[in-house]
Amino acid sequence: MSQRTSTHSTAADPRNESLKLFLNGKIVPKAEAVVSIYDSGFMLGDGIWEGLRLHDGVWAFLEAHLDRLFEAALALDLDIGMTRQEIADALDATARANGMTDHVHARLMVTRGVKVRPFQHPALSQSGPTVAIIMEHSQPSIPRPIRLVSVAQHRGLPLTQDAKLNSHSKLNCIIACNQAIRAGGDEALMFDPFGFVNTTNACNFFIVRKGEVWTSTGDYCMNGITRRNVIELCRANDIPVFERNYTLIDSYGADEAFLTGTFGGMTPVGSIDGRTIGSGDRGAMTERISQLYRDLVRRHCDAMAAQRPDKAKKIS
Repeated sequence: MSQRTSTHSTAADPRNESLKLFLNGKIVPKAEAVVSIYDSGFMLGDGIWEGLRLHDGVWAFLEAHLDRLFEAALALDLDIGMTRQEIADALDATARANGMTDHVHARLMVTRGVKVRPFQHPALSQSGPTVAIIMEHSQPSIPRPIRLVSVAQHRGLPLTQDAKLNSHSKLNCIIACNQAIRAGGDEALMFDPFGFVNTTNACNFFIVRKGEVWTSTGDYCMNGITRRNVIELCRANDIPVFERNYTLIDSYGADEAFLTGTFGGMTPVGSIDGRTIGSGDRGAMTERISQLYRDLVRRHCDAMAAQRPDKAKKIS
């Protein structure tokens, strides 16, 4: 059997066995970073999250991530209980506690908190939110292009569960991923409610056709920060890019395909439903945009480092 991989495959790092994590205002050893089985996130998936990358001591595109986090909290009527600056301070303090400066991934999670009884109503969460940060030494290690399989599970209408929300409830995407794995793929290619190609279970999806870059309209997928950066980079560098409806057949006939996400940046797609895309490897356009994206991350982090010296408050 060929090697299993995904857009979140990482190189093993023994330092991750002795991490310190953030939980409700304190930095604690990994083994002590536990929450109640009455927590609304565990019980009902009632929470939101953000994934962030640390580059040379700077959290890349932090303001955009915080914008998305607080907008999601507003939609859920969820009081995070921390200001934007306090969250930034917590991220910095957790990184310092682990001696982390680069090649780091953080998962920031906020739930409605512990419930007094094991039922759905939000008013049963009376102790305030649970805020946690998992932070790992995390170097992407994706040994080959991703194999996608189109699946029956699709991204629904916003009135069902808006895919733009980075919610703890990921069951729809997990079912899709399992369908793809059972069919021999790495991840799932999902459709919107009208049958147009939308996104994967974990990342935003792009194709390249005759020098043009296509992605979905964005109406039924996560409003990815990397996705938006890639679209803006294409526009700034005279690469034709379109947010549009397109079909699975359009995808089969693509010259290249790639995925975008905070963790892996840009990841090439080698096949869809067993059909090789282009050469089956990273294409020239994918490589060009990948380099533009790496340059953007470096410029952004250099600018942020110059503007904001380390002012994180001590959290113990």
